[in-house]
Order: sequence, then structure tokens, then C-alpha cells
Amino acid sequence: MRSISAARVGGLALALLLVLPQAGAAEAMRLSADARNLRDYFPTYLANGYFSMTTTRRGTRAGTAYMATVMDRSPGDVARLAALPGWAGFDLDDGRQRLNDVPHPAAALADYRQTLDLRDGVLTTRYRWIDGDRSTAVALTQFVSQASPHVGVARLAVTPSWSGTLRIEAGLHLWPAPPHRLALARLDLAQMRQAVHAAGERLEPRPPATPDRAALWYPGQVLTDHVDVDTAAHTLRYTGHPPGGPRVAMAMALRAAGPGLPAGATTSARAEDAPGLVLRVPVLAGRTYVFEKFVSVSRSGWGDPAGAAQDLRRARAARAAGYAPALRQTRAAWARLWRAHITIDGDPALQRVLDADLFYLYENSVPGGTIPMMACGFSPNYNGHVFWDSDSWDFPALLLLHPRRAAALVDFRARTLAAARARARQLGWRGALYPWEADPGTGTDQTPHFAVRNALAEIHVGSDIAIAQWDYFQATGDRRWLRQRGWPVIRAVADFWISRVHYDARNGRYEILHVVSPDEDYDDVDNDVFTNATAQKALRIATAAARVLGIRPDRRWREVADRLYFPFSRQGGHYLDFDPTAAHKETWVGSTLPMLNYPPLDFPMTATVRRNDFTAALRGVQRAVARANSMFMTMISISADTLGKPDTALLWLQRSTWPYLRAPFDVRTETPTNNTGYLLSASSGFIQNFVYGFTGLRITGHGVRGVYPAVLPAGWRALTLHHIAIGGRRYDLRLARDAQGRVLRTLTPAAERAAAPATAGTAISPASNTP
Repeated sequence: MRSISAARVGGLALALLLVLPQAGAAEAMRLSADARNLRDYFPTYLANGYFSMTTTRRGTRAGTAYMATVMDRSPGDVARLAALPGWAGFDLDDGRQRLNDVPHPAAALADYRQTLDLRDGVLTTRYRWIDGDRSTAVALTQFVSQASPHVGVARLAVTPSWSGTLRIEAGLHLWPAPPHRLALARLDLAQMRQAVHAAGERLEPRPPATPDRAALWYPGQVLTDHVDVDTAAHTLRYTGHPPGGPRVAMAMALRAAGPGLPAGATTSARAEDAPGLVLRVPVLAGRTYVFEKFVSVSRSGWGDPAGAAQDLRRARAARAAGYAPALRQTRAAWARLWRAHITIDGDPALQRVLDADLFYLYENSVPGGTIPMMACGFSPNYNGHVFWDSDSWDFPALLLLHPRRAAALVDFRARTLAAARARARQLGWRGALYPWEADPGTGTDQTPHFAVRNALAEIHVGSDIAIAQWDYFQATGDRRWLRQRGWPVIRAVADFWISRVHYDARNGRYEILHVVSPDEDYDDVDNDVFTNATAQKALRIATAAARVLGIRPDRRWREVADRLYFPFSRQGGHYLDFDPTAAHKETWVGSTLPMLNYPPLDFPMTATVRRNDFTAALRGVQRAVARANSMFMTMISISADTLGKPDTALLWLQRSTWPYLRAPFDVRTETPTNNTGYLLSASSGFIQNFVYGFTGLRITGHGVRGVYPAVLPAGWRALTLHHIAIGGRRYDLRLARDAQGRVLRTLTPAAERAAAPATAGTAISPASNTP
């Protein structure tokens, strides 16, 4: 692919000043909980793409921690994300009771405030712990380092209003075995429901934050191998492993500071089930005492977990360097990430949501490597599995903002191609059949048996993967990557489709029969339009990729692509979701027709058909709104953008947002009511609206192009994509209206400092809707 120059960006004219996040926006990028949230607290997590910590209300209690690809693979069950020892907590004992045992924190914690700063991923928690006539000011700061990927830091500052002895506990919290184990690899739907009932559980959400399928999504277990606490050195080493999973290691180094510390403290080891250090500290009223935990984690294949020796060296080195440098370094790393950001001029409420979604996207990504994005990030929801969300939702959102981080998602599919090939052979097909639910470590199929229809027939996932591979090449022009990584995946997916299609000799066409639609309530339909559209594109991509690499393409790829059938209503002038022989019903999607416009697919059609599709889709979507799946909702607004209807797009963007956000950290849920939080595809779909929807940008054979006219909702003055990657260079892209009300796209090299005026040539002329 040729690199894009300023002269031929395809309707993107050059003009505008680089805009970086301003100090005045700092407060808007802080999400805070106060006393009102103590009863309905919906936690979030801090992560750096490798490992995490879950927030807790009082901050001192340890939350669950997870590490990418560390799965519990117990026999009979599906692989599930294993809960690492909680590392970020402390406990305090004022001589009367322990803070973490206080039964009603809303009554005991005065002046409570917990704040997540989206700019740097730092969580701060402050309050006064009231225990009778004693008051103790507590301030915690916790973060997972974006600069040192193995390192996490927790800092506790305590200021008592009384004098006496304060007991501080600092260590790891080991989690018990799951309260029940379900053989999800073997149970059908009826058996699964019986097993859930027998375990005393229910498949329904519970306030404030328990998801509807929590009984199925219990975290996996990490079995302890060895613990070593050194009371003299104030350190701890831990090694363990989940059943069938990699060895993991953790190490902690503690620093204590304050009047008489550390010499005045008496240190002992904590109980075996909660290994750590216990410090008994003589305290004076009004004086502040600080305790800092520096933690390092590793697993097999990432660091050296043997004996936790390397982690101990890393934790001690972080302690020796100090808290302030660790904080500066992670802030600097986040500042580099935030160079690529998006600003809305005229909608501060939606700007706050966009900042949160970008934060969650960034904290789940890694710069290089082959770690994918799990459907619900660093949470046990969906058992930590990888779906098509990683390729079709998260990858496009990242691609222009941070291409290197996007590369990890497509490289995961290259790394796990052998597993997909083996699965295709097992089921009697050629090529590669990627799983519906994949283990993020091995890439093997981990779909629960009760969802076996999805595992066998929701097969658009391979096409979604091939499209992402091709888009990465088209956006970067990296032929070496294409030959070594992308091409084997693309070819294998195309070969699968050649073996999977059915030839209808009477009508002279190819069909794809007995599939599960992305609208999964339709679990046995023929010629699902989205499945067929993505299969056609995957086949055409294979032909194009072969030609780029000088390889003779399989002639059947083009033959099948050209003669693939798409159900169409001649009376209504629009595509159908699938063969009209299948009866429609009430579902949580309503219609998948808007998915034909999702940016990586961008199924070619006339403007008239596109309008008719949108009208037809809304009839089903309107009925689904009350329980709609949020990831699909975000595509309706992009469909409206392609029609030049920005105000309609904004309406649907709002409908895909406000019912799904959970306070205080703007966590997105799957539906308005099911409490399945941290759904990254909903965040990524929202971001795609800004990267591709309003801008009209698409990834094409000529690179990044303005395929559709740019649009702006009436209340917005401007929209700017900062520091996006196009053709190996960084640009700012701004949408704004000229004096005549026309929406202009202006593009400026990120290094440009002086603004150039827009000219008449920057006006967007109508673009063809048929590529």
C-alpha cells in the first residue's frame, strides 16, 4: 500500500492546530463516588493490559486481581479467568475494631470520596473513619503502572485524632475455592439450569452490581504453591498456579514512614490464608503515617515466575526508587497514550462518557505482543473469553488511535491459527474455524456446551477476523506483516468458506445454511445477511491479499464471492436479516441490518437501499430498546451517519449510552437491566461513532479515506480526532462548519503548530455510497 500524503488524503484537507488535553479539562476527567454511592457502589478496575486490581468501596479491602491469559482450566469446566491474590488492600485496627470489618461503612466513613482520574489511571480514596470517640483520616492511592507493566502500587496515609497503638496489615488476600463448580463443558441448557438451582443460585441480576449470569461466571482459582514472608526486610514472595494454567508469581515490598518509623514498629507475619506483614505502630494524634506497597507480578511466558525471585527484585527496586517516581512514570506513560484522544466541542456530557470509554479501551490494551481483549476486560464476566468483539469492535476503535496496540489483537489470531485449523479439521471443514468463545491464552474453543449452537454455527467470527487482518495491512501498509502473519489467517478463513458454502444448482448461486445470526435468538437460519456479507468480503480480501503478495489466488474464492446469495425484499427495496422463511420474533437486537454499515464491513449498496434498510431495521430495533444489547445499539447511529442524518445519529448514540452507564465510574453494562458490566464492545462501538461515523472515514484499498460526507449534530460546534495515525504519520482531524454551514474536514500534521485557514476546497462534496 502506498503511504498517504497530505495532497491525496481523499477529501481530507490540511489545516489546523494540534490540540492536546488542557488543564482546564482535568476535573471533567475525574469520576468520583461520594457517600451516596456507598450503598449502590458499582466497582471498576484499574489495569495496564497485563494485570489488574478491582476497586472496593473503602479502598482498604482487597479486590480481585486478574492477569491476562491466566486461566483456570479445570476438567469438565470451560476455561475461566483465575482470580489472583488481591494485592492492593490494607487493614487498620485502632485497638477497638478493624476497619475492613466495619459492617455499615455508610455510617462509619465521614467525608467519603473516591476518585478515578482518567488521565493517569490513579484511584484515590479519602474519608474519616469514625469509631466512637475516635476519628482516623484515611487516604489511599492505588494504580497499576502503565510505565512498568509488572508493577502495581498502593499507598496508605493514616492520620489519627488519637494517640495509642495502630495495627496495620499489608499483604495479599488469597481467595477460597469457588463455592460451586459447574461442568459447563458438558451440561446442556436444561442440565445447566438444574445445576445452578442445586447450587442455590439464580440466573438473575442482583443490586447493585451482580450480573445475571454470575452463577456461571465465577472466577477461577489460583492454588498456592509457596509463600515466604520476610519480616526483617518487609517483603513477601508468593507463587501459585490455576488448575491447568500457567505458574504465577507475586512479590511485595513494603515501606513505612512517619514519626518513629520504621524503627518504632513491631513487625510480624500475618496468617497463612492472608499472608503478609503486621505492623504495630505507636501513633500520636494529628501526625500522619504512610505505608506503601510495591507489588510485582509475572506468569509463565511473561517474566520469570520461578520462586518469584525476579518479582522480588522488581518490587524492591520500585521501593528503593520511591513512590513519587513510580507515580510520575505512570502519569507520563498515560500522557503519551492520551495524545491520541477525541474532543467534542459543544457536548460536555457526552465528552465525559467518551473519555471514560477511551480510558477503558486503553487500559485493556498492550503495546505489541499477542494479548487480545477479553469481552468484559479484567472481570469474570463471560469467563474472560475472547469473542469477535476483539476483532470487530475493539480493534477498529484502536486502529487509528494506537496502531501498535491494535496489532496485538490481530496478532493473537495469527498466534492461535493452529488451534483454529485443528478445530476445522475436527468438524470436517477445510481451512480454519475460529471459536465463538476463545481461551485468550491458547485460542481453543471454550464455548459452554449449553451454547453449542453458537459454537458450531455462529461462524461469521472467522470473516470478522480476516477483515481485521486486512484492515491492519491497509492502514499500515506493512507487507512483511501481511506475508508472515495476516496472509495465513486470511487464506485459512477463505478456505473454510469454500468448504462450508452450499451450491444451489437450480438458482445458480451459493448459500450459507444453518447458521446462528449475530442476533443470537435466531439460532438456525439460512443466509443470514451479515454472515453472508462478511464471508463475501473475507473471500474478496483473500484474492486481494494474494495479489499484493504475488501469489496466485484460488479462483473459487472469487467465484463464490460473486455468486453468494443475499436475501432481499423487492417490495420494500431493502435487504432482509435472513431468508424470509424464518419467522421474526422479539429479540435483544431487533435487526442486524445496521451491522451492514459497521465500518470494517461497509457493505456496498445504493443510497436508496441504505435508507430503506435503516427504515426497515428501526421497526425491529424500536421494539427491542427496553432490553437491547448495547454493542449493537452503537451501530444504529453509524448507519444514520452514512445517511447524512447526524441528529438521528446523536439520538441513537444517546440511547446506546445513558440507560447502560453505572455510577460512579461510567461502567457500561450489556443491557439496561442485566448488570453485565465492563462490556468493552459497547465502549468500542461508541468510540467507532467518532472515529468513523461522524467523520465518514473508512479503511480502504487506498488507505484511510473520507468515504462518506462528514456530519455534525446541530448542537456541536466541532469534533476533533487528535494524533491519529494515517499512513505512518500522525495527524489531527477536525470537523467544523464554515460560514455557509457546510461541514469541513481538515487534517493537520500533528507536528504542525500554526493554523492554516480552511479554503473552499475543503468542503465535502457528496461521496458515492457504492465503493
